[in-house]
Amino acid sequence: MTARTSATGHDARSLATRLRRTAWRHGKALRQRLRPQPVALHVFVAGVQRSGTNLLMDVLDASAETQVFHETDPRAFDNYEMRDETAIRGLVHASPAPVFVIKALCELDRIRALMDGFAPARTLWLVRDWRDSAQSAVRSFGNFVAQWKRLAQGEASDWRGRGMQPATRELLAALYRPDASEAEGAAIMWFYRNVLYFEQQLAADPRVRLLFYEDLVQQPEREVAVIYEFLGLRGFSSAIAGRIHARSVKRRSPRDIAPAVVDLCDELLARFKAVASGART
Repeated sequence: MTARTSATGHDARSLATRLRRTAWRHGKALRQRLRPQPVALHVFVAGVQRSGTNLLMDVLDASAETQVFHETDPRAFDNYEMRDETAIRGLVHASPAPVFVIKALCELDRIRALMDGFAPARTLWLVRDWRDSAQSAVRSFGNFVAQWKRLAQGEASDWRGRGMQPATRELLAALYRPDASEAEGAAIMWFYRNVLYFEQQLAADPRVRLLFYEDLVQQPEREVAVIYEFLGLRGFSSAIAGRIHARSVKRRSPRDIAPAVVDLCDELLARFKAVASGART
């Protein structure tokens, strides 16, 4: 991933909308400084890159009770990775808002440990259909096949391989092809990062809420109400849900992806949907 300058993540909306949002954030920060409150809840926003986490952060930022930290904020992150516990605790201590919200994309393997260390805490894990996620990732980033090779050979020591189970590494090695497309490499990344949800047994953790990008953009009022209720955030309104505008939901498989990789990703997506279905019954 290449460095970005924005402290709040990419925003593709109109200039007028961005200016209104900027004014809102500054006004909220001023009000919070005038009447500070101690942090009562830590919220981790989790998911694979290009799964809609910026959109989710915007929804959370719409609450007067939150302070949010994107992975591009140098106070909390260094090259997209969360700074050490001491630095984050310093931000928590200085926060004037009762709900401290921070991205945890490169930290997917540490979600349970982060919640334990920053209790009380909750996590929102956002899943996007792997087809759309992979295509978006290829447009934004690169080098997926090279990273796949490093992981398959056990050479990756950065966040991509951190927490990876031996069985997952063996699977990546069995599926690796030097002539694989970047889209296939992005799909593999979607798999090995999202499978950490199950490897940490987060489906059974009441502190974690599983969300789907497609539901969020197609039924925003219902989904945002669920999110606010889960976090105990006050002030939900249709206007907050209205911050979500139409996004791409195509679910068309990228070209040049081996059937075995398609099956692998489809099976994991089905596992997520089964979790969500069980939670609703």
